[in-house]
Amino acid sequence: MTMRTALYSVHKGLCALFTDFAGWEMPVRYGSELAEHRAVREAAGLFDLSHMGEIEVTGPQAADALDYAFVGKLSAVKPGRARYTMICDADGGVIDDLVVYRLEDEKYLVVANAGNAPAVAAELTERASRFDARVTDRSAEFALIAVQGPNAVDVLGAVTDADLAGLKYYASMPATVKGHEVLLARTGYTGEDGFELYVPADEAASVWHILTEAGQPHGLVPAGLACRDTLRLEAGMPLYGNELSRQRSPFEANLGRVVKLDKPDFVGKAALAGRQEPSEVLVGLRGAGRRAPRHGYRVLSGEEPVGEVTSGALSPTLGHPVAMAYVAVALSEPGTELSVDIRGRIEPVEVVALPFYQRGATK
Repeated sequence: MTMRTALYSVHKGLCALFTDFAGWEMPVRYGSELAEHRAVREAAGLFDLSHMGEIEVTGPQAADALDYAFVGKLSAVKPGRARYTMICDADGGVIDDLVVYRLEDEKYLVVANAGNAPAVAAELTERASRFDARVTDRSAEFALIAVQGPNAVDVLGAVTDADLAGLKYYASMPATVKGHEVLLARTGYTGEDGFELYVPADEAASVWHILTEAGQPHGLVPAGLACRDTLRLEAGMPLYGNELSRQRSPFEANLGRVVKLDKPDFVGKAALAGRQEPSEVLVGLRGAGRRAPRHGYRVLSGEEPVGEVTSGALSPTLGHPVAMAYVAVALSEPGTELSVDIRGRIEPVEVVALPFYQRGATK
């Protein structure tokens, strides 16, 4: 059964083109995905992310439960701050990558990817059962709206009295948007500054319209999943199912920094300790011309297959093809010349450091 967010009728009214994403009917674009991408880079974009899962963990041992369940040290996160982390299975494979907000001393909000939310909730419930902690799936109660782009502060500043200047990156606070109480966070998945608003589902349409009106003087446009994918690719951010999976460890994805092996026992610790030197790692690839590598295309060294593209596109911001791929460690140094089989045509690529795009600096 296909699921729809609380903003589905809003998207229909905007004549969005829809696609199935992890069982959800989601807007892929409203007009031009290139225009939406550029709006986020140059002004601001408004996203519906209500397909994401929100799981609340509370209780005296909530911090201990999360330290055991996840690879990061969530007990070290201060109230009001957030952390990017992962939940791995016993052999070190990634079940999902997550953002975890510590709302109070004994209250956390775990945000999971749409397709993995039920699995994360079930796994987290089982792992927390040995602690004095309660796991509650709140996904149906929340809508999630994001404002991303250099003008995001101006857009949001017009409708809230919250101290946006004082809200640090990877932090959250309760806030009010024209009478609507929200959890306001400053994270993002586009490479730009921006905010996420966790809103009661029945108030989502009202908040969307408030933000739309406030954003008109600042170039705000509704933005779909297509531009979200090219934005996160330019920023070198992994997508579960492409760069991350149960077959890959955080170390292969060059995200070993999130694994805290100095913690007491946690699920997957022994396996991860033995996977710190993988044979393949995730790299960035820069192409020439206009033909972009795509997911699943073979990476070659000479005529020898040496890896596979996980994500790729013609970068709207940089004007050349970019891709991420898993390749042998020996071929992972920036400057290494490889090629990609693009529908039978061999195209040269160069290994480059990630991300491809950073605010204030491009390459």
